[in-house]
Amino acid sequence: MSQDISFLKQLLDAAGPSGFEVRAGRVWRTEASTFAGQVDIDATGNSFAMLNVSGSPHVMLAGHIDEIGLQITHVDEEGYLYVAEIGGWDPQVLVGQRVTILGKSAEIPGVIGKKAVHLMTPDDREKASKTRQLWVDVGASSRDEVVSLGIRVGDPIVLAQSMIHLAGNRIASRAIDNRIGAFIVLEAIRMLSDDLPAARVTAVATAQEEIGQSGGGARASAYQLEPDVAIVVDVTFSTDVPDVEKKELGEHRLGGGPVLSRGSASHNSVFEMLSSVAEEEEIPYTIQASPRSTRTDADGIHLTRGGVPTGLISVPNRYMHSPNEVVSVDDLFNTAKLIAAFVRRLRVETDFTPR
Repeated sequence: MSQDISFLKQLLDAAGPSGFEVRAGRVWRTEASTFAGQVDIDATGNSFAMLNVSGSPHVMLAGHIDEIGLQITHVDEEGYLYVAEIGGWDPQVLVGQRVTILGKSAEIPGVIGKKAVHLMTPDDREKASKTRQLWVDVGASSRDEVVSLGIRVGDPIVLAQSMIHLAGNRIASRAIDNRIGAFIVLEAIRMLSDDLPAARVTAVATAQEEIGQSGGGARASAYQLEPDVAIVVDVTFSTDVPDVEKKELGEHRLGGGPVLSRGSASHNSVFEMLSSVAEEEEIPYTIQASPRSTRTDADGIHLTRGGVPTGLISVPNRYMHSPNEVVSVDDLFNTAKLIAAFVRRLRVETDFTPR
């Protein structure tokens, strides 16, 4: 299987924090337009790539394109910027990071500052950093100079980390969660584009998952698409690292293939079909129990309108919500292969109703 990841790198390096996905969305839609039958975007910022629009049944493939980031809340008189979190950060990983401020007309570099360790009391050294104690330094000496750079309160910020290759056909990036989901669903329809399936297929790069308390862009897109079945792609915790409780999370390792979820938001008939397809295609996979919510787009999709039979496929991810998340490239393409094979088996008469 070809593993060209030049588009993946471009997608991962594009900025797209929740609510500000426009840059990453443009990259995704530009690539989709090279093979999809129709490409579109909605008011929420969800991007769509469609194949075989007259086919049936209608399957929605969803992977959220947003990443966690920061947002400017205040600029003080000395020109330091204070921030709030977009999504969930461990503030310890932010200290000393280089960042990119997404201004209205330019991208401005900066660094995250904190009191030097030499100046801390012994007690302070033992305390965990909090985001409100950090600041962003863009080199300015005053609030007026910050304004002259085109920086405003409310501007979003991402870490200035580009994708890198690691040994073992692995990659690291700040935006693995979940730019790879948007990548995988697009790769799946790329695999289907030369020989169209019976099904109508819509890949969606969903917006605002990391902050979507009510389902984010996934709920809005599922509402308008009215799919017969949906597959959500996200990341899950890779448990092949020290100090992780496998009894709670299961055993999922990089290179071990996609992880199939079982639980209330993951329709059992869809799970059974996915697992059967994986075995037929000789794609390695593991199973993860999700007895309550999945904290993914599946939660927003499966109860949309009258309900959507939904499957959740996750990719093992090390160091989630950090500047350098790590995944296996093999897992990405095996997940896309599984989705494409699943779609090819769908027919008009396919029925996921639990009878």
